Amino acid sequence: MSDEQSGPRPEDLRFFGTTWVEHDDGYAIRRAGVAVGSLLTALAACAVLGLAYEGLGIADVGGLVAWLIVVMFAVCSALAFGNTWGTFSRRPDPARQASLRGLLMIGFVGSLLAYFARSLREAPGEQLLREEYDEARARHEKRTTRRSGNPTRRKR
Repeated sequence: MSDEQSGPRPEDLRFFGTTWVEHDDGYAIRRAGVAVGSLLTALAACAVLGLAYEGLGIADVGGLVAWLIVVMFAVCSALAFGNTWGTFSRRPDPARQASLRGLLMIGFVGSLLAYFARSLREAPGEQLLREEYDEARARHEKRTTRRSGNPTRRKR
């Protein structure tokens, strides 16, 4: 059994599997697909939100309520963008994610835009997984390399 087979295994990445390691098996096409898909989904979501805003106008709820709804979606989207962008470079805290669940659901457009922006540079989350995988490989290499000879017999 070789070291490569006994060493650490790369973690799967959503939409990419393990193609992010060597950028093979359609990695570029998948990245383009994630970019286009997230942008189109964000645009469709904005169209639906526009219809909802028109519904507020038809319901004649008043300018203040309509303004507050727009501000709420904008702020939640900005916070969701920042949170999603941060999860691409560090592991998220599950307790914090649970407490932000409602905010992230309201600001889903921001999360979609973060996926779009990140996929222009790399697979979303690739940087974090690559750092962890490289560290695991280095630890494995250090653990499995053997020294040669008896150190007490070395010439000084």
